[in-house]
Amino acid sequence: MTTSEDAAVAKLDKMSDNLKRVEELSQRLIEVMAHHQPMRKSLTGPNEDVFSNAATAYWAKAMENPGAIFEQQMAFWGKSVKHFIEAQHMFAQGKFEPPADSTPQDRRFSNPLWQSNPYFNFVKQQYMLNSQAVRDSVAAMEDLDETQKRRINYFADQIVEMMCPTNFLSTNPDALEKAVETEGQSLVDGLENLIRDLEENNGELIVKLADEKAFELGGNVATTEGAVVYRNEMMELIQFSPSTDEVHEIPLVIFPPWINKYYILDLKEKNSLIKWVVDQGYTVFIVSWLNPDPSHAEIGMEDYIQDGYLRAIEEVKSITDQKQVNAVGYCIAGTTLNLTLSLMKKRGDKSVKSATFFTTLTDFSDQGEFTPFLQNDFIDGIERECEQQGVLRSLIMQRTFSFLRSNDLIYGPAIKSYMMGEAPATFDLLFWNGDGSGLPGKMAVEYLRGLCQRNEFVGEGFDLFGEKLSIKDVTIPTMSITCETDHIAAWKDCYRGYQQSGSRSKNFVVSESGHIAGIVNPPSKKKYGHYTNADMKGSAEEWMDGATYNEGSWWPTWDAWLSPKSGKKVPARAPGDSDHPVLCAAPGEYVKKKAYK
Repeated sequence: MTTSEDAAVAKLDKMSDNLKRVEELSQRLIEVMAHHQPMRKSLTGPNEDVFSNAATAYWAKAMENPGAIFEQQMAFWGKSVKHFIEAQHMFAQGKFEPPADSTPQDRRFSNPLWQSNPYFNFVKQQYMLNSQAVRDSVAAMEDLDETQKRRINYFADQIVEMMCPTNFLSTNPDALEKAVETEGQSLVDGLENLIRDLEENNGELIVKLADEKAFELGGNVATTEGAVVYRNEMMELIQFSPSTDEVHEIPLVIFPPWINKYYILDLKEKNSLIKWVVDQGYTVFIVSWLNPDPSHAEIGMEDYIQDGYLRAIEEVKSITDQKQVNAVGYCIAGTTLNLTLSLMKKRGDKSVKSATFFTTLTDFSDQGEFTPFLQNDFIDGIERECEQQGVLRSLIMQRTFSFLRSNDLIYGPAIKSYMMGEAPATFDLLFWNGDGSGLPGKMAVEYLRGLCQRNEFVGEGFDLFGEKLSIKDVTIPTMSITCETDHIAAWKDCYRGYQQSGSRSKNFVVSESGHIAGIVNPPSKKKYGHYTNADMKGSAEEWMDGATYNEGSWWPTWDAWLSPKSGKKVPARAPGDSDHPVLCAAPGEYVKKKAYK
């Protein structure tokens, strides 16, 4: 036997061994799934009425105007048959090449075989035709209200994305090529990755996006020097060490969202907003929220405001010996900062001199991409989940947010991990994204029902502390930072709510990019610019038409606005004081607690 034949036999043997290993791992997979407790049905899809109404609308249209339906179907059938005939014609001519391909560019089909190989090209083109046919059918439904149509569009898109040929081994040339190249080792590694993810999430499929072992809180992320100077059941208060000899006398306290951990604003020194603000000469505090478990089921919005916002503000005033602070709220924490400011206005409390809101919604009249998840059937399911578990578990929220960008956050990573057998990325942002937090049951329901569904804060008032809190009660100077491609808090929706606040000093900014990259946008990178316009009397479209585009990060623009509101310079302050001894070094203990599953 020749050397090349020996090598071929060795490769074949290795492939056979790996396929046997796949069979063994498959048994382990079966065992994992045998103990899986399925997620509540109402959290995995809409009430059957949604599809029933869509089917009724489609049938009604067919009865009313059958010609339109047949025209649509015949167009799809015609394109499919024409596609098949063209492919057959090429083969009949003895040409092993695909027919003409006019399908749009799609990065999922970047492998050259999708263009050059007749089999893969045929599969791709037919998938494109099928996808368009589904979307055209949904678009043709005229007897659905806007909410129903949005939901049907969303779930139709999910089906289309799920059925993409790249999601299946037999029609994914990248995965097949790697399986051959590695003698099947990539399939073994992929199955091991799949089983690992299932075991870590009690049988729920949550794709691990980052290598957790590559990051250490306080080591290579969350590294800005500081200390925990106050702690209660709701939060740890971190004060960061100064990097300048003098600081503004009025301190800055930041309230991050409690859906995630605070260190999105302190990933690494080069992109840390916290480090940059400290370097501009501010005394900076941030709240690190507790990560709730079932024992915190009865914590509500009042607890977050009383023991979180108001308590943090009082402690910061005490530590710095100041009568006022400047405050920042990010996302849901910005919404709640608005509630807090309304309450303080009613109480005559002037402790907050100015407020900045990052990607903050206050008017939920247009639910945007979250429409599928903010209807009664889904919220009823969340309410029952909270009653049973005590918390809205992080994995439910993570899955919901991921499906809004399913190709980027579900299917793409799943292909790399499970088909290609690749290890998770070493990317700090993805590590943070996977380090989630749950929500206390009471708080989650109050927020979803009162704010998201009934939109009370910009309507009749949101009931807390025996008061009806209103956006009109927010009268201090404010700035709102939004992001142009934000799919969680769309800038136009943020603008609509911000317009309704009672402040006479409003400043609105639209940063390029999305919910995270548009905020975590250091000046040093010179990557994303931002838009400004002092005139907020018109619509969002009118605001943007009249806006000025500014090169680079919005951070210096914010600093120029915040600095005059932060008082004179005083000697820099070390963390804590005699009444607030250092409890531990930043990033503290609360941030290290993993989410309840």
